[in-house]
Amino acid sequence: MGTMLLVVLAVVAGALVVGGLVRAGRREASAERARLAEQARVQALRSIEAVWTLGDREFEEYVAELCRRDGCTEVQRVGGANDLGADVTGRLPDGRKLVVQCKRYAKHRTVGSPDLQKFNGTARDEHRADIPLFVASCKFTKQARAFAARHHLVLIDVDLLGFWHSGTPLTSILALDISRSGTNRKLTPDN
Repeated sequence: MGTMLLVVLAVVAGALVVGGLVRAGRREASAERARLAEQARVQALRSIEAVWTLGDREFEEYVAELCRRDGCTEVQRVGGANDLGADVTGRLPDGRKLVVQCKRYAKHRTVGSPDLQKFNGTARDEHRADIPLFVASCKFTKQARAFAARHHLVLIDVDLLGFWHSGTPLTSILALDISRSGTNRKLTPDN
C-alpha cells in the first residue's frame, strides 16, 4: 500500500511538472509569435521607405506592378486628369474587376472620409468595380475606415502596403475585415 501511494504521488508530481512545462512553453511560443509579428511589421514598413520618394504616377505604376505580381490580369494604369477615381484597373485571378484609387501622401498625412466618398461614388457606378480598392502611403482616419467598412471598400494603408510589398498576396489582404484591421494613428513626419 505504501509503495502504491508513492507511485501515485510520483505520477501526480510528474503530471504537475509536465503541465507547468507545457504552459511555460505555450507562453514562450505566444510571446515569440508576438515578437515575430512586430518584427515583420517593422520590416515591412522599412521596406517601403522608397515609396514616399515616388511621384504620383510612379506610385500608381508601383501599385499596378504589385497587382501584376499577384496574378491580376488586364492591369492598366489609367490615372490622370478626369480619371473619375480610377488610377489602376484590372482583373483579380478569379476574374472579378478591380478598380484602384492611389494616394501617395507624406507618411504623416491621413486620407479622410471625403476622399473615400468620392471614390465610392464612381468605383462601382462608373467603373463597374467588383472590388473597389483604395491604396494609400499613409493612414486612413477613423471616419474613413468606418465609411469603408459600411460601403465595402477595401483599404490598404501604409502598414498593409508594406506587407503587400514584402510578398503578402493581394488576395490575402482582400480577405481582411477592414473594420477590425489596422489603426488610424498618424505616423510622425521625417525631420
